Amino acid sequence: MAPKAVLLASSSKLAVPRSTAEKKVMAASVTKGAWDARYQHAVPHTTDYYLKCCLGGVLSCGLTHLAVTPLDVAKCNMQVAPEKFKGLLPSIKLIMAEEGAAGIWKGWLPTAIGYSLQGCFKFGLYEFFKDFYSNIAGEEASYTYRGVIYLAGSASAEVFADAALCPLEMVKVKVQTSPKGTFPTEFFAALSAMGADKVNTKFPFGSLVPLWSRQIPYTMAKFFFFEKVVEAFYTHVFTAPKESYGKSTQLGITFASGYLAGVICAIVSHPADTIVSKMSKGNKTAGQILAELGPMGVWGGLGTRIIMIGTLTGLQWWIYDSFKTAFGLGVRVPFPIPFPVPPCSFPLSHLFTSLLFFRLSRLSIAPYFPIPSPPSSDSLTTYFCSFFLFFPPSDLRAGRQEVG
Repeated sequence: MAPKAVLLASSSKLAVPRSTAEKKVMAASVTKGAWDARYQHAVPHTTDYYLKCCLGGVLSCGLTHLAVTPLDVAKCNMQVAPEKFKGLLPSIKLIMAEEGAAGIWKGWLPTAIGYSLQGCFKFGLYEFFKDFYSNIAGEEASYTYRGVIYLAGSASAEVFADAALCPLEMVKVKVQTSPKGTFPTEFFAALSAMGADKVNTKFPFGSLVPLWSRQIPYTMAKFFFFEKVVEAFYTHVFTAPKESYGKSTQLGITFASGYLAGVICAIVSHPADTIVSKMSKGNKTAGQILAELGPMGVWGGLGTRIIMIGTLTGLQWWIYDSFKTAFGLGVRVPFPIPFPVPPCSFPLSHLFTSLLFFRLSRLSIAPYFPIPSPPSSDSLTTYFCSFFLFFPPSDLRAGRQEVG
């Protein structure tokens, strides 16, 4: 067993500095008896807190998806008709040439409404489920397996978020990918047309399963890697107490972390996104579409989506944390360490968390890939690079030295 001095030194290096307000909240939670994750923060996670997070999610997702509507229109058309729409800028120019400047803003209203509803449940329920699963796990396990908490909380929230989004997403994609004059572009007219032809459009929940296949891996990556990148920034780059940095610096860290997480999100969820876009063109199933496209065809428009989702995710987190700051809810900080952590030569719990995410991201699209295949060398390389990004070899060496 490591000496007591080493344990204290280890915990002091890893622990997140707490403000006076946070210490008071934690002291209050101790007097209540049982440990409760909702009270381990500077601001208690009450019902009022969750409702405000829902409102922050509405602004975060609604405004950002509305702002990138032109990119979304181009991306969807590149997926549906790749022989005609080739490249981001050529696609935007072609749409504007055929339909005018308004053509690149098709579907803006279902986009704004649908993603506002999605953001409400995505962010609000994530905060709720994260505390819920932390309480089930207990004080020590909730920290040790916090990566699993991030994955489970975000996946649970997204199930409900996608159910709210699905009808409006189907309207949006149909409007954006239909040639001029073949389908109504006004929101209520398009909604009526989708409802009148349910046999072919499968409205309102025909795309829910492919949407889950796209959005659940996307959201798991979004929250998991965001939390991990924030942790890495405050552990390896911005090592002073969080309170010593200005709000602009903290929000800058939020944006950078969100952007990096967004790039991973785009890659993980792109095959299912392509299938959702293709389903808007007819009554084909996801399996039939995949058989036509083949393993490589599902990656059409990936470059455009990386630009779009990276920027989108970075802005979403920035807006969300800005909203929380304005309402006194605090900026995202690393998961607080609730107990002294003994030094370890290899962080097996984090390896388990990363492997779990890696497997979930593959299994989530397995129904659309009937021939299973082992991980490629590229995917394994990506996994190990991402592992050592968050847990550098220098930290592992330091752990071994302390144990020895």
